Parts: sequence; structure tokens; C-alpha cells
Amino acid sequence: MRQVQEDIAQGRLHAGDKLSSHRELAAELVIAPLTVKRAYDELEGQGLIATERGRGTFVTGKLPGVDREDGLRRVRKLAGRLLSEARIAVIDYETVVRILDDVKKRGGA
Repeated sequence: MRQVQEDIAQGRLHAGDKLSSHRELAAELVIAPLTVKRAYDELEGQGLIATERGRGTFVTGKLPGVDREDGLRRVRKLAGRLLSEARIAVIDYETVVRILDDVKKRGGA
């Protein structure tokens, strides 16, 4: 579920893109088809995907919405993890900022 959300947010999935069927994705990920169905149902409930009977499941193009405060909390947590990883790798803050800028320029955000 998170992968689909991130792929939509980062532009790797676009409106109209067809997703794998429940069974195909379940076989690929080696998980139960019902697990995939539940994830698809939740994504559909969020308005991110839509299932068309007899045709398949498609991306709607809507960006995943998150409560702003929840989003800020998640980003702060990720930023803390990023800075911890940088310290472990002996990468200074300025280099981290340059890396973030480079990722943004390449369309990663």
C-alpha cells in the first residue's frame, strides 16, 4: 500500500496507469491474495485507485492526502533518521542538504 502511495506522490504512477490484479501481485510478492485485496480496498477508499469491473484497477491520479500535522510528524521522524544515518556515515549536514537538493532536482520529491 505504501509503495503505491509513494509511487503516486513521486510521479512514478500516473492517472490511468493499470495496476496488477490481486492474484498477480499476490503471486509476485508471495502473499495471500486477500491481503492485496484489502490493501487495494483501502487505497480505493482513499481515492487513489479505482476498480472498473471487467477492466482492472487503475490509478486515479489523486495525490495521497495526509493530515498536515501527521505529515509534519512523519517528516520530522524521517529527518531524524536521515541525520542519524549521516552521522554514522560521517556525512556533514551541508552534504545532506546538497543530496536532498539533488534528489529534488531529479524529480524524487
